[in-house]
Amino acid sequence: MKDMKFTILNGSPKGAESVTMQYVLYIKKRHPEHEYNIINIAQAIKKIENDEKRFEDIILQVKESDGVIWGFPLYVMLVCSQYKRFIELITERNAKAAFENKYTIVLSTSIHFYDHTAQNYMQSICDDLKMKYVGNYPADSWDLLYPKRRARWLLFVEEFINHIEHKYPTSKHYAPLKMRDFKYTPGKVIEVSEKFDTLGKKILVVSDETNENTNIGKMIKRFAESFSSEIEIINLYDIDVKGGCISCLQCGYDHKCSYIGKDGFFEFWEDVVMTADILVFAGVIKDRYLSSRWKMVLDRAFYMTHTPTLTGMQMGYLISGPVNQIPNLSQMFQAHIEIQDSNFVDIITDEFGTSEDIDALLHDFARKLVTFSKADYFKPITFLGEGGKKIFRDDIFGRNRFVFLADHEYYEKHGFYDSFPQNDERAKKMNEKLIPLMKIDKLRTKINMKQEFLRPFTKILEDPNK
Repeated sequence: MKDMKFTILNGSPKGAESVTMQYVLYIKKRHPEHEYNIINIAQAIKKIENDEKRFEDIILQVKESDGVIWGFPLYVMLVCSQYKRFIELITERNAKAAFENKYTIVLSTSIHFYDHTAQNYMQSICDDLKMKYVGNYPADSWDLLYPKRRARWLLFVEEFINHIEHKYPTSKHYAPLKMRDFKYTPGKVIEVSEKFDTLGKKILVVSDETNENTNIGKMIKRFAESFSSEIEIINLYDIDVKGGCISCLQCGYDHKCSYIGKDGFFEFWEDVVMTADILVFAGVIKDRYLSSRWKMVLDRAFYMTHTPTLTGMQMGYLISGPVNQIPNLSQMFQAHIEIQDSNFVDIITDEFGTSEDIDALLHDFARKLVTFSKADYFKPITFLGEGGKKIFRDDIFGRNRFVFLADHEYYEKHGFYDSFPQNDERAKKMNEKLIPLMKIDKLRTKINMKQEFLRPFTKILEDPNK
């Protein structure tokens, strides 16, 4: 086996103190014959963005390496905004060629809360960069502490090394995005009689682009014109946000962020966003997500850690770009709203149809938002919200309670732990009664399970008062 040179692109704002990088150091310990060049991308993103020579040096190191390792902790279903910005710079500065045909793997650390969406995103980025993607390793943050899990990680990396040495083939999973060359032109002015009464509801649109010469700017304007009174529209670049989340975890104790008093984010989030009744996020697809500015805002909102801050709202998205070619993104949009205990209404894009079609969709989107808000309608959440909530609940009840004490106290106060299966008194009594009966062969064979399941439903359907 020849000695190799690996470039590790560290996506943690913590730099060398990142848990993720401990996995890399373990590989370095077990295979010291290779060269490992760890570059703290996320921690130094402002310097990398402002110093073109520094960026070029990183790209040169990628070009001269035998393999590239993308390593990062999860930040709100994806990579952190600082890492996302680096990925944007690769395209903006025409540096994609350095990554082409480079063997690569992706390492993430998390509690497995939407690590699949982050991994899907990174795999699609690797495919877009025409890299030789060997695979992903979605590590639990504590895996390195267990012998069998260390061995599994080591085996995965050794397979990566074998791929490079023997030039094994790799498969592609994501086709290039097809960008639509389409200019949205709103139609006739909406008549006053066709506009919707806001019913005193606060309607807020938050976007990273409001220029009315762009498709998304025109869509926002057209959407706003559907209402009989003015709604609030905010551009994220007008908000004083000094930087992205640095993962110091100070907020875990009392939901107090280390940025407090340093910028205007908290006033924006708490006094503007959290006070809305109807909330619409708008933006332009940039690679396979929204912009790094949008990601920065969502990451910074994590100062409330795993407690919902957008509870009880009607929510949706206005998107310019091929969102329907990125099901991974649609899943993140819906999951985020469901986890916030709000109602996911729709995603309106400029990807399909004529300008007239988009006009109609935007107008009906406005109608649905107001109608649902008036009726206080919330459809049942899907696995995206239900599963995500339970993963957080279980982890905070257990091993991460000391880290996220504020979450634990919130969960206790609001009955989150009451939904543990072992706390379901009705289910416990039913199981105590029925399980012994089900173990009697003669009795079990006589029970028509389909009818038994339908019995309580039949009572509802036959009762004229229900």
